[in-house]
Amino acid sequence: MGMKLHKTVVMVGMMGAGKTAVGREVARMLNVPFRDSDEEIVAAAQMSIPEIFERDGEEFFRAREAEVIARLMKGTPAILSVGGGAFLHEGTRALISELGASVWLKADLDLLWSRVRHKNTRPLLRTADPRTTLAELLDRRSPHYAKADLVVEANARYSIAEMAQAVLRELATRPDILEGEVP
Repeated sequence: MGMKLHKTVVMVGMMGAGKTAVGREVARMLNVPFRDSDEEIVAAAQMSIPEIFERDGEEFFRAREAEVIARLMKGTPAILSVGGGAFLHEGTRALISELGASVWLKADLDLLWSRVRHKNTRPLLRTADPRTTLAELLDRRSPHYAKADLVVEANARYSIAEMAQAVLRELATRPDILEGEVP
């Protein structure tokens, strides 16, 4: 394709925004590795994220998450998907900005809810009213996500490939991140 990724791109945003699915497709289109900080944490801990939350708490999880992201940022340029809460931490945001670039997949509440409401793998949504919890998380987290280097609006009508193309077009506005023509 003639595109060259110069630094790791970190997909940030809410659970259900498409960070993993879109990130995998962007990585495939650029022929670079795809990494997922949640998968790395699960492999290292040999337990699921809900199990880590239950056993050790969110603070412990966030500390391990920051360590894993720091390690992954130092590798060869790749596409990295991080958990929805990772970008809230100033130190993690600063590291991502210093070593790579962040892309906020900005999705509205209805789209997010349509994607996460049938999943039981979201420990933060194990509440009496998960949709309200999701809305509160979105409100609380959006100002942090808005600090991302680039923003791509998630569109419910877009396929994963179309969302990946939108991300590539946005990355191409920054030749320090992505060099070459986006097809």
